[in-house]
Amino acid sequence: MERKPIIAGITQGDINGIGYEIIMKAMADSSITDLCVPVVYGSPKVAAYHRKVLNVTNFNFNSIKTVAEAHPKKVNLVNCLGDEVRVELGKSTPEGGEASLAALECAVADLIGGKIDVLVTAPIDKHNIQSDKFRFTGHTDYLKAKVNAPEVLMLMLCECMKIGFVTEHLPLRDVPGAITIRHILEKLRLLNRSLLQDFAIRGPRIGVLSLNPHAGDSGLLGSEENDIIIPAITKANEEGILAFGPYSSDGFFGSGAFSRFDAVLAMYHDQGMSAFKALAFDTGVNFTAGLPVIRTSPVHGTAFDITGKNEASGNSMLQAIYAACDIYRNRQMYEEMARNPLQPQKIEIHADRDHVDELPPETENYDHNI
Repeated sequence: MERKPIIAGITQGDINGIGYEIIMKAMADSSITDLCVPVVYGSPKVAAYHRKVLNVTNFNFNSIKTVAEAHPKKVNLVNCLGDEVRVELGKSTPEGGEASLAALECAVADLIGGKIDVLVTAPIDKHNIQSDKFRFTGHTDYLKAKVNAPEVLMLMLCECMKIGFVTEHLPLRDVPGAITIRHILEKLRLLNRSLLQDFAIRGPRIGVLSLNPHAGDSGLLGSEENDIIIPAITKANEEGILAFGPYSSDGFFGSGAFSRFDAVLAMYHDQGMSAFKALAFDTGVNFTAGLPVIRTSPVHGTAFDITGKNEASGNSMLQAIYAACDIYRNRQMYEEMARNPLQPQKIEIHADRDHVDELPPETENYDHNI
């Protein structure tokens, strides 16, 4: 049976940032239209402005009014803005925030309505987008509210790592109070389910990071590990989730121990994001796990400082499109398997203990005590 083409909605992001530059550079990859039908939500006028500034002469958008008009072998663009829109490259302006929200609203409406299959969001400015219509810390919270999801997980993806976060865009002083057994357990459940259905990983193993230096050093440097994180891991294990830790993040990343796991759960934003971006700044992808819809984005921001200079890389945007389409296919496969499960069979297993890979010990720190 021939596969239905994936319709990938792509928002323009902040019109004064690198959104159009990374979209055009990603779309220069000829494999994109073989993988999906790209539909950009933005403005032909703004797109033309960026094309002129960047001196792009070999690329054109196919302007359409609705997704139904999308050409399967072209990069389509739905106009979400009026002709009076004003571009001020490299500046954070109220008009830039209004334009990014207008494109986001159009795309999300089509996503929820089933007119597009996946959503890839170009970077927004979290400050200028704030309004009566948008009181969120970013795309993740906005989409969570739009689809009424009980909980979501910000999950960063690259070739060598998947890392989620218990707390996300939260001031560091507020992190310890937000770290609870229940919260960690919710994130572990989301991460485990996403690894199964979105990435087709059987029996995924998750490494859990500590909150305090040296994993609390047996309570000397903090009690959260013994009182909160280890009990949460224990409860997750009782549910069949293969979670291990807590591990001190410096030794965990420094020794390469993260490569022994299918995913990592960090306690707060910078703990995991610093290591992730050091490895995959130009190729990493941000995925919102736990939503009934699929949304990815590049890991970088608006980059106002290099806007219009033709210095931005389209790699992260390209990988975000690839990831969204892969996740869409994996979910289809998972749902098909759930509809047509194999009949249970009685199987006798004779384990040879000499040939069973040893699982990571639960409380090993990977820490050199420096």
